[in-house]
Amino acid sequence: MRSVNLIMPPLCRYRGGMSRFRMYPTSEQTGVMLDHCAHARYVWNLAVEQHSYWYKGRKSAPGFAEQCRQLTEARRDSEWLRGGNADVQQQALKDFATAKTAKFTSGFGEPRWRKKYVHEGFRVIGTDRVPEFEADGSPKLNAKGTQVMGRSVVVRRLNGRWAQVKVPGCGWVRFRLTRAELPKAKTFRVTFRNGQWHIAFAVIPEAIDAPATGEVIGIDRGVKITAALSDGRKLNCPQLTVKERAQIRKHQRRAARAPQGSHAKTAGYARVARLKAREADRRKDWCEKTSTMLARTYGLVRFEKLNIKNMTASAKGTVEQPGKKVRQKTGLNRAILAQGWGLLRQRTEHKAPGRVEDVPAPFTSLRCSACGWIEKKSRKSQADFVCVSCGFTCNADENAATNVAAGQSGFPRPRRPAGAGGTTVATGRSSVREPQSIRVGIPLF
Repeated sequence: MRSVNLIMPPLCRYRGGMSRFRMYPTSEQTGVMLDHCAHARYVWNLAVEQHSYWYKGRKSAPGFAEQCRQLTEARRDSEWLRGGNADVQQQALKDFATAKTAKFTSGFGEPRWRKKYVHEGFRVIGTDRVPEFEADGSPKLNAKGTQVMGRSVVVRRLNGRWAQVKVPGCGWVRFRLTRAELPKAKTFRVTFRNGQWHIAFAVIPEAIDAPATGEVIGIDRGVKITAALSDGRKLNCPQLTVKERAQIRKHQRRAARAPQGSHAKTAGYARVARLKAREADRRKDWCEKTSTMLARTYGLVRFEKLNIKNMTASAKGTVEQPGKKVRQKTGLNRAILAQGWGLLRQRTEHKAPGRVEDVPAPFTSLRCSACGWIEKKSRKSQADFVCVSCGFTCNADENAATNVAAGQSGFPRPRRPAGAGGTTVATGRSSVREPQSIRVGIPLF
């Protein structure tokens, strides 16, 4: 294992660190929260429709403040809107304003329509008023010199496993507590997907400090082995069991045979969605735990640079030029996406900012990590690597991970024929070579 001296960037917070928990509302609370989802979705779609009438050259579309005033008038005229919570509806407008601003940087473009049964959720701002303080601990004052009062979410612990949060119109709603400390946030978001309620508190945790060892780790990502580490460890993302996959196929067949629009068809596809959501939850949980382990254990994490979007592109082709082996490529794409390659790298970078690097992928699986010789025949199989030049034997994924850990500090040896002379015991090839450049091979470990 190699160690390096790292120049660390200033401590910063990593993105996307919302604390998410499973909620267990009563049947009455479920009805109220579904109404909140409908109100938030309706207000969002009104804002999308309103902005769709504006085009370049016209007067600018109304902003968040103007839309809030319009919402007050709409609540006065609509009994259905008036029956909902004003804060929930205003936060939907706040989300829309954020999405409009982020369209220039997020890459998602203009905010789109939200559909029932697909986009079910709402955001709640804290109901408790608490004083705010500066970084040095002094009270935060406004322009008039008075104390600034912020918002805080009301959360109460029941025991070691359960806690409850106050939701407008619902009172106290229980959720499963999976962390030692209660979340402290100003807002939280409630979502409903695949028959399950979840709550996510807007808490941005601090980045994980680098260990003092400064160790460098290389990670080779694959389908058979999700993440092979250069220190010999092999990590696999959990998948659905054989029984669960059989259940998916059974429910899919039953739903396909059910009459169109029947309850059996809807229920069958709902069961399939719940099983697939279980697989996604396992993958996300594994990526979170693995990325945390990498950020805490190693000073520098190097990933093989992969263009996952192009690797999982469809091979169907067009009518004029149909693709080849489309079903095989579809199965490979499904297997790649089930490993969570992109999420693992993204979450590691969030938790260890400035300590994650990408290494070009070419020849990392064909280069010998001992001598640097590149030869396709050295890769005997998916798991075996035997160098045809020096006879070095290693697991193929571990060899590739070692090359990734070396980074771009060395150049691969050129493919040159061996010169006259003796032969090595391992391969029977010539032991005398032409003089090599100084910058060849990769650093030895």
